[in-house]
Amino acid sequence: QEQVVESGGGLVEAGGSLRLSCAASGFTLGTYTIGWFRQAPGREREAVSCISGRDGDTYYRDSVKGRSTISRDNARNTVSLQMNSLRPEDPDVYYCAAAIRWVCFDYGMDFWGNGTLVTVSS
Repeated sequence: QEQVVESGGGLVEAGGSLRLSCAASGFTLGTYTIGWFRQAPGREREAVSCISGRDGDTYYRDSVKGRSTISRDNARNTVSLQMNSLRPEDPDVYYCAAAIRWVCFDYGMDFWGNGTLVTVSS
């Protein structure tokens, strides 16, 4: 059964950094699009960053461009999201999701992890 599991969330001071990891099991992560999404209470889930399994194309939402980097390690079957200069508006539950196609919106993904919480203190 295909599954992705997130890790790396936690409490960080504003301006600090976190590295989120998405570990895959039951499928070869390198052949899938892997995306990071986030959702705050009462708000819609939004795409943060995605990376294509086919050619490594990436997408970043405007608010994280220049301070976030998505990368994959096919040998370890993981995708990471390095987030720097974290802001008070960044705290959310962050989800990893996978899709067989190159997509980066929530209803286009095929399966999801349970999420990891990111909290930023001011």
